[in-house]
Amino acid sequence: MYKRSGTTPLYPVFLSLRGLHCVIAGLGHVGQRKLEGLLACDPAGVLALDIAPPTPEAVKLLEDPRVHFACRPLSSSDLRHCVLAFAATNDAAENARIIALCAEHGVLCCSVTSPQEANFHVPAVARCDSLAAAISTSGASPALARRWKSELQDWLAPRSRMAKLMGRIRPLVLALNHTTEYNTHLFRTLATSPLQDRLAKADWNACELLLRKILPPDLHDNLAELLHDLP
Repeated sequence: MYKRSGTTPLYPVFLSLRGLHCVIAGLGHVGQRKLEGLLACDPAGVLALDIAPPTPEAVKLLEDPRVHFACRPLSSSDLRHCVLAFAATNDAAENARIIALCAEHGVLCCSVTSPQEANFHVPAVARCDSLAAAISTSGASPALARRWKSELQDWLAPRSRMAKLMGRIRPLVLALNHTTEYNTHLFRTLATSPLQDRLAKADWNACELLLRKILPPDLHDNLAELLHDLP
């Protein structure tokens, strides 16, 4: 079984769960939070398992058509098409068994009781519109991670407009078929310009003037659309 030492750095990654299947064993408070987080990322399906009938709070989550619930322990066959699993039972021995099964099948597993025995854990994630920032203490202090998540939330809010605008600009620029060097210079110029501060202040006239200066003339007719309805 893979064991992560306390000094080995974690590899950060943002996963797309579209079209993928996940498993959660244990539907207590922690398991419910994990299930909510998975469903927010639109997986193809989630198998939720528990040896006890679901609580009223869990039942609301199980009403989602992407979730299949079974009142039994995890079996090896449950992992056949699974990419992520959560060992979220309140039994450390059962979670250890789940970790071992996942290791046999090459499935990434997160354990709520023994994170050091599993091969990934979920960071604290701050989100604002399409912008996300994650922070991890490598299991040293989840409480600190939650505190800093709140601080990150405040930091992200004024930057969400910039992220959304860049998301609109990028495909239009790439469609012009300029060289990679040209596009790289353009995107870096936008990123380091005063545009972010002007967006945070909702100074739309100043934003349009700056974009007109930086963007190629072919996109000047798109400026009103680009700036429309930013959060």
